[in-house]
Amino acid sequence: MELPKNVFKEALRRGKPQIGLWVGLADAYVAELLATTGFDCLVIDAEHAPNDPRSVLPQLQAIAAYPVHPIVRPVRGSVELIKQYLDIGAQTLIIPMVETAEQARRMVAATRYPPRGVRGVGSALARSSRWNQIDDYVKRSDDEICVLVQAESVNALANLDGIAEVEGVDGIFFGPADLAASMGLLGNPGDPAVRAAIAKGIAAVRRAGKAAGTLTSDRKLAREYLNLGATFVAVGVDTTILVKAAKELAAEFTGAARGGGANDAAY
Repeated sequence: MELPKNVFKEALRRGKPQIGLWVGLADAYVAELLATTGFDCLVIDAEHAPNDPRSVLPQLQAIAAYPVHPIVRPVRGSVELIKQYLDIGAQTLIIPMVETAEQARRMVAATRYPPRGVRGVGSALARSSRWNQIDDYVKRSDDEICVLVQAESVNALANLDGIAEVEGVDGIFFGPADLAASMGLLGNPGDPAVRAAIAKGIAAVRRAGKAAGTLTSDRKLAREYLNLGATFVAVGVDTTILVKAAKELAAEFTGAARGGGANDAAY
């Protein structure tokens, strides 16, 4: 069997923008539905959505038949969790709350087999190796792993140059909601100060020769970040899209919208 090519990683290398959707409904049927809609990548969220390796696995399986790249975000930067997500077949990970170059090096090491890293060798049990049916998987897999780390605090921005220089970090994702909170602007990820910080961060990451990305459902702002050189941008969240469409439909027929507005604050 052939080792699956990480088309997302290759696109980042070539500087080709990748447009994504955040997936938080934690259901394989939803993931497959979204896989048919034309995005370059789908980010399966296990940080804020009710996901774990058991629920992420069927979503990866559902997406596999379609030309869209699955990305997994673990709940935390854990060597053990990273091992599990890689073994069930994730090739691209977004690691939350990385604040130092040392943390970034540890996250990269978690994705590499010894002697380059500390990933546990259990390929006979792993979907990623097709249960040891991919020739030389343990020797070749590193080349197809894509590591994205999240810079989402003032401290992370202060250490951004060092994080971006870490070998094996393919890109840095700016988390606007947590960054806003860290800047004293909780609930305001679109504040001009947050936008300026992300713009400055994108420039720094590009200077280091790495890919930069972020999430925003503000279409104008998404285009602004792409124009600044971001190469992976999630432009919506499945839960937000569903809530918005359902509220609009309900309001049309009942005459009254219910509840507050949705935003990116949880992401």
